[in-house]
Amino acid sequence: MNAQNTENAPKVLKESKNKIKVDFERTDAWTRFRIKYLSWHFVGTLAWWLFRFVLLLGISYVILLPFYTKIASSFMGRDDFVDATVKMIPKNFTLDTYREIIKENKYGEALLNTTILSVVCALLQTLMCSLIGYGFAKYNFKGKKYIFALVIFTMIVPHTTLRLSMFMKFRYFDIFGIFKLLGGGVISSFKVLKFSSLELTNSFTPLILLSLTGLGFKNGLYIFMMRQFFNGVPDELEESAYIDGCSTFRTFFQIVLPISIPMMITIFLFAFSWQWTDNFYTKVFFTNTKKWILMPGIVKIPKTLDTNYAAQNLYSAAIRNTCSLLIIAPLIVVYLFCQRYLVQGIERSGIVG
Repeated sequence: MNAQNTENAPKVLKESKNKIKVDFERTDAWTRFRIKYLSWHFVGTLAWWLFRFVLLLGISYVILLPFYTKIASSFMGRDDFVDATVKMIPKNFTLDTYREIIKENKYGEALLNTTILSVVCALLQTLMCSLIGYGFAKYNFKGKKYIFALVIFTMIVPHTTLRLSMFMKFRYFDIFGIFKLLGGGVISSFKVLKFSSLELTNSFTPLILLSLTGLGFKNGLYIFMMRQFFNGVPDELEESAYIDGCSTFRTFFQIVLPISIPMMITIFLFAFSWQWTDNFYTKVFFTNTKKWILMPGIVKIPKTLDTNYAAQNLYSAAIRNTCSLLIIAPLIVVYLFCQRYLVQGIERSGIVG
């Protein structure tokens, strides 16, 4: 019935629209102003526009104000923190805080170490989580649901509950007791093996091994995202490759991976960012902070900056905030270049909204 009414309804032709537009433009200015602006439709549109503007302005203020205050205080001199007239704009502009943090806190060494660790772990996690997610999405095997439930379980268990066990595992690393068995009497008489375990702490090895086995930081989330993405890949692509004689791994690397580049870039950016600012695993595995300096380790007050005066708390907080700004500055640069890929990957992951 509605379709019949729609077909019988009079249609507004293009000539009629042009005629109405010409007639409107031929009227006097007051009539055009009254019809266009002095109407309830315009009032409602204006009210809705003002409401959205005020709402977005308020949200932007709440979000951006803390960042602005941190950036402004990082350029303030020591005397600005005891001057009641200084609020948002530095009066004694200086770069001493940045200079001393970069020099004394060894920012360059921390930047190099963290970059190497984050890039290696992010690449390994991206590859392994893609492979595991592809297996969950395209293959059926016994216990699949239970194994995937364990993957989700890794996203639920707090990391602090695993702190001691993870440290002891890599502090006295031994696979299935092999080193203990060999060092306990099998070949110990020949003095070939003088240890019963390996100490892997204070190195990149624990984090690399966790990334290789799909147990790295947030890897449960990455596997879930890749599984959701591969569920949307048509099975016909793989079937065509199998008909042409491609093996499983060749199909994965030559057919599936090229079409999942945006999603893999998203996983890489997530893994890189979280590893860059990680303060849990680095404290667990890197006990010798003098040997390995990473980004979280630069958050301290340089000795050359005198904080022993009236506004000690404010000045110390500003120095720590400056350290935080130096930590996130490379991430902002990476985000500016990879924003488009990040948005595309999130849209295709199936977890938006």
